[in-house]
Amino acid sequence: MVKRLRWFGLVLAISGTGVWADYSDHPELKLSELTSQLEAFGYTESELVELFRAAEKKQSIIDAISRPAEKVLAWHEYQNIFLTERRIKEGLEFMRAHQETLARAERELGVPAEVMAAIIGVETYYGRIAGSYRVIDALSTLAFDYPKRSKFFRKQLVEYLQLAKEQKINPLEPKGSYAGAMGFGQFMPSSYRAYAIDFDGDDFVDIWNNEADAIGSVGHYLKRHGWKAGQPITLPLKTEQFLAPEWLTDDLKLSYTIAELPAEAAALLSPSLPSDSLIEPIEMETEVGPQQWLVFSNFYAITRYNHSRMYAMAVTELSEALAAGLREQ
Repeated sequence: MVKRLRWFGLVLAISGTGVWADYSDHPELKLSELTSQLEAFGYTESELVELFRAAEKKQSIIDAISRPAEKVLAWHEYQNIFLTERRIKEGLEFMRAHQETLARAERELGVPAEVMAAIIGVETYYGRIAGSYRVIDALSTLAFDYPKRSKFFRKQLVEYLQLAKEQKINPLEPKGSYAGAMGFGQFMPSSYRAYAIDFDGDDFVDIWNNEADAIGSVGHYLKRHGWKAGQPITLPLKTEQFLAPEWLTDDLKLSYTIAELPAEAAALLSPSLPSDSLIEPIEMETEVGPQQWLVFSNFYAITRYNHSRMYAMAVTELSEALAAGLREQ
């Protein structure tokens, strides 16, 4: 039976359809290598054959990852997706419903409650839209049919299969984003295994269904990626305070210290910030023209979640809107 299936896969490939009968036959999948990586977690080659026989290539996944919103939209277009009345309203409802958990996470992890809520709001609309692709399909498609980033996604595929054994779940069942991100906070498998935490004390880490674990895991992720409690995220500049173009780069890393900024820009900052604090001027296009901000280490920490300035700015502005909404209540 296995031989017949493999022969059918070969016929389909030769016919030029670009569709394989199953991923167990895919020429980029080296089952013996994968088995050696996963045998310590209890996988056998025959088990993996059955698993990848059930995995499906999804062209829509390749299409989606080839045109992410962060790369095809202007800032003001991207902003309009996430800074809506509905997302703010549902965010305030989420924060009220999980007030105690958010407050404890802020105390223990140092990340403001509104920032953790905003990330969950941007990622999954507070858990309401967590993805419709089977994770195994997403990761297999990108690991073996998206050469541009196949190395990264092959690693994520291995991490996912390890996670499935650890969580004692059927790897064919969980669903997530087109990139294989999972749960309220859309963690990739490696991030799930490295940064997700049990925040409600039930001895099980569940960011798919458990809001407490999801909140704690988002806060823990930011803390581990350099979040500095009590420090700002961004500071918008007025037009007359804009820095010259030579100060601006596309690099996500912070290039300057406060001490290196022009005096008129440094004067805007709180004197409580150390002069060696890292900082970066950035500029993005709004509906009425360019806008500049000074961004700090906490902005960079958010970009570790998603390597995009627009993403980090959307999280920042949504968190500010949520904080303002709470003050008004």
